Amino acid sequence: MNDKAKTLEMKNWAVVGATDKKNKFGYKIYKKLKKHNYNVYPVNPNLENIDGDKCYAALASIPAKIEVVDMVVNPKIAIKIMENIKAEGIEYVWLQPGTRSSQIRSFAKNNNINLIESCILRNLD
Repeated sequence: MNDKAKTLEMKNWAVVGATDKKNKFGYKIYKKLKKHNYNVYPVNPNLENIDGDKCYAALASIPAKIEVVDMVVNPKIAIKIMENIKAEGIEYVWLQPGTRSSQIRSFAKNNNINLIESCILRNLD
């Protein structure tokens, strides 16, 4: 089983860069994962909630063990989040288009973090 298929069987996801702006991918991804019955935790330090669901300021503040992180943020922010991913022992990260960089790839490779560079929305229909 490849990493993409493996992560789609995991149930606890965090969406870093989740937003309450309905036209943004951070919202669409969060809602689509919820629709497909994943336990989804939105991460955005600037929001208290999204559609009534508690929003978390950081991965470390999520009360569940996260199995997969989907990142929908600028690569400059994403590389900082990779340190948190490592600290939390999370092994799988989906990088949405616009989040990818060679620095993130190198960090992941050096820290045994599996990257999936694909849009999650295309994998949930």
